[in-house]
Amino acid sequence: MSVRIDDVDRKILAALQADASRSLDEIAKEVGSSKTPVWNRIRKLRDGGIIGQQTVMLDAEALGFEACFFVLIRTSEHEAEWQQKFLKALRDRPEVQEAHRLAGDIDYILKVRVANARAYDVFYQALISEVRVHNVTALLSMEEIKSTVALPL
Repeated sequence: MSVRIDDVDRKILAALQADASRSLDEIAKEVGSSKTPVWNRIRKLRDGGIIGQQTVMLDAEALGFEACFFVLIRTSEHEAEWQQKFLKALRDRPEVQEAHRLAGDIDYILKVRVANARAYDVFYQALISEVRVHNVTALLSMEEIKSTVALPL
């Protein structure tokens, strides 16, 4: 289903991206509309798949997840059965915040959040015990410079 969006929809989406916990009244005031039309637009955007799951952003370090690793994976396995097993292994591990299949020399990149290097090793050992990979390179992020899920509307 294709949803057409206009400038008011974009303003609503930008307001929600900035802080979805604000009241409908606040969002309506910010976009220059009233509550009911804004609520109807938000419902239309949800129904159309433009607005997905709503969640809360947590502070990883405050919760003890101080290490962020980017894991580069090369594999010589490209069969459907291996891929299903690999994807299941990633989905079953809450440490994996993101996983992307890539074009180029690297097949997959993962963003893995753990408490420390020892916890990363536990994750790594569990992963390679479940699925065969050719090469794994882990890169420790020394500093997060920018992180956002907001789209440039």
